[in-house]
Amino acid sequence: MSDPASKNPAPRTPTLAGQVGAKAARKLQARRNSRPGVWFGLGMMGLIGWSVVVPTLLGAGLGIWLDRTYPGGRSWTLALLVAGLAVGCLNAWLWVAKEEKSMREEPENSHEE
Repeated sequence: MSDPASKNPAPRTPTLAGQVGAKAARKLQARRNSRPGVWFGLGMMGLIGWSVVVPTLLGAGLGIWLDRTYPGGRSWTLALLVAGLAVGCLNAWLWVAKEEKSMREEPENSHEE
């Protein structure tokens, strides 16, 4: 009868380089698979909100100035407020589409390393 310990070789102790490499690989994998947190989402909502609010307020401000400077039958304030809102919404939509595209492409690029 043979000794069962002789069939299983002694477990190898990993080298320092192997340990460091494994730890680095785990960290890279965790970075690739990490999901953005709540604060990241709130920050993005704030950024998108400001990208709509700023052009809207600029349009309204310009419209108020035009109405005071050149009074007439038209309301420049209302027209430029709506135009600023449209520009802001377009800006936010394009930005979100660009971010969504980059997030879709990121997993494809992460396997190339």
